[in-house]
Amino acid sequence: MSTHADYRLSQLDQLEAESIHIFREVAAEFEKPVLMFSGGKDSIVMLRLAEKAFYPAKIPFPVLQVDTGYDFPEVLATRDSWVERLGLKLHVASVEQAIKDGVVVDDGKTPRNRLQIGTLLNAIETQGYTAAFGGGRRDEEKARAKERVFSHRDEFGQWDPKMQRPELWSLYNGRLHDGEHMRVFPLSNWTELDIWDYIGREGIEIPTIYFAHQRRVFERGGMLFTESEYNPCREGETVTERQVRFRTVGDLTLTGCLESGANTVDRIIDEVAASRVTERGATRGDDKFSEAAMEDRKKLGYF
Repeated sequence: MSTHADYRLSQLDQLEAESIHIFREVAAEFEKPVLMFSGGKDSIVMLRLAEKAFYPAKIPFPVLQVDTGYDFPEVLATRDSWVERLGLKLHVASVEQAIKDGVVVDDGKTPRNRLQIGTLLNAIETQGYTAAFGGGRRDEEKARAKERVFSHRDEFGQWDPKMQRPELWSLYNGRLHDGEHMRVFPLSNWTELDIWDYIGREGIEIPTIYFAHQRRVFERGGMLFTESEYNPCREGETVTERQVRFRTVGDLTLTGCLESGANTVDRIIDEVAASRVTERGATRGDDKFSEAAMEDRKKLGYF
């Protein structure tokens, strides 16, 4: 029998500790941070980590949602539940309001998802946020894999992948000039499987649409989309009821689901472990416009 205690951390414990360190570093270094909170699984895990980072005090910054007007009701309900439980200040930046105010232009062809860019940058500028936490992970998409934990944005809110700062030994450079801000990604080193393991371990409340359920859907471009007044069927498309779940959530006009019987966290973990396609690659239509769709949006100021 060993007489020495084993102080080694599990993989999840190491990831949790790194993320908590990042939250505390930002709170100490930046004047006015904000946490981008959609009500999706990644932003909920991020909020849970922020809760742990500052417990028993309250989270010392507000949360920000960029609302396309096409969000899933189940996701908005979960968002409100978390905000109420933690006593947070919620700032909703509405794409619809941004269109009315002339901040962004709706030409009838550009998807609301892309109009989030101008809406977000306007919210950051008008509120004076100097750092914005995002739930992006490097395993999601190749453009995200290029990004640092502290991702510098210039005075126009743009990202230059060739001008990123080194992060040797987890030392983060948060220096900013007037008008600039930082995007911060505490979940950079997590994977989708890590997220689900953590959700299971912590018993975290997430939207019900992540679990298998019956839904009226139609097929478009090899993906299943929700029947909705915002997303009418085109000629030749047929609505059917199937058992599905969502791997990621966003604008319902661009976010697809997949047929699945995974109705528990353990079953979802088994399903994700067997998958060879990332959640964005499998079910996000906004990433299928081109090979560099995500990187192009990020350069303009996307999450």
